[in-house]
Amino acid sequence: MSTKKLGAGVTRTDRILMDGRTIRYYDTQGQTRTAEDQRPRGTQPEIGQMRLDALNNEWVVMAAHRQNRIFLPPKELNPLAPSKPGFLTEIPESDYEVVVFDNRSPSLRSPKEKVTTPTGLNFDTPPTPAAGKCEVVCFTSNYDASFKDLSHHQIRTVLEAWRDRVAELSTIDYIEHIAPFENRGEEVGVTLAHPHGQIYAYPNIPARTLAMMEVAQSHFDRTGRVLLDDIIAREVKDKVRIVCENEEWIAYVPYAARYPFEIHVAPKRPVPDLAALDDRACDAYAPIAKEVLQRLDGVFDIKMAYIAAWHQAPVRSARDVMRLHWQITSVRRAPGKLKYLAGSESAFGAFMMDLWPEQSAQQLRDVRI
Repeated sequence: MSTKKLGAGVTRTDRILMDGRTIRYYDTQGQTRTAEDQRPRGTQPEIGQMRLDALNNEWVVMAAHRQNRIFLPPKELNPLAPSKPGFLTEIPESDYEVVVFDNRSPSLRSPKEKVTTPTGLNFDTPPTPAAGKCEVVCFTSNYDASFKDLSHHQIRTVLEAWRDRVAELSTIDYIEHIAPFENRGEEVGVTLAHPHGQIYAYPNIPARTLAMMEVAQSHFDRTGRVLLDDIIAREVKDKVRIVCENEEWIAYVPYAARYPFEIHVAPKRPVPDLAALDDRACDAYAPIAKEVLQRLDGVFDIKMAYIAAWHQAPVRSARDVMRLHWQITSVRRAPGKLKYLAGSESAFGAFMMDLWPEQSAQQLRDVRI
């Protein structure tokens, strides 16, 4: 067992699970974490493989062991609940605030030997081990809660866990990019209903991040300015797409939104990643995060399925031109109607929007919270 003091009064305690994976408890009430994993000793799956799609030079991860992962169990069989007599879960303790543990069915996992992802990609590029890290972030032990239902204190604790994981994962030599995200709702592929997110730490820069990085670098080379700074300045000038803001953060529907409801939340004082946020920005995040998600659920007065993903600079590249922002996208365009990513979007990457971004922003602002 090891412990570490973090910001916001958070203490991290590390324990080892039955198959050698690490679980990290993030606590603010002085808890002592001594519970042992009582499940039978297990083994971790073998590492998967990354293959290059030579048509577009994009890596695809092959992780066939994930076919057998648990899928939408009932509440009484929730593997992310605290353990109790007669029902042992991924969390050995009988309660928790926030926990982060290594995924039992990871797409990416730590390699047994040194791995270098090939560069100079072409048709002849060989496959490579799917090295990386996949972690599960449980926001609360309350099965029936959502991120928007958490208190400011709880959200601040989650943020501290994210920041801690980004800082630590950034020190691993084979990690190039770190992506915390949350999927909510069966419509976007959730396999566990318990409120949780994930962190993927990649051995390469993912395709979309790479494209964003190249555009940001081009903009900087041409203007001497950071692209996201200019985008936010345009939103402030136009005003019409701003959803809400506070002294440290701004939330807006982007000018060329791809989804019926898409919200970007960015710190007003730009930073490259979560670990670089200071105390002022961290303390101001919870109120705007909670408001944005309450507004999203309030548009149709239902639980909106969404993906909430943190975009940040890669670990070792473009840190002077890439800026942190939180992107929330929902495929719900109306009650009972989804925006399907059909032929144009899925096959060609050409998005067609059914709603003006300005209309979407107005609907979000009109929600009474």
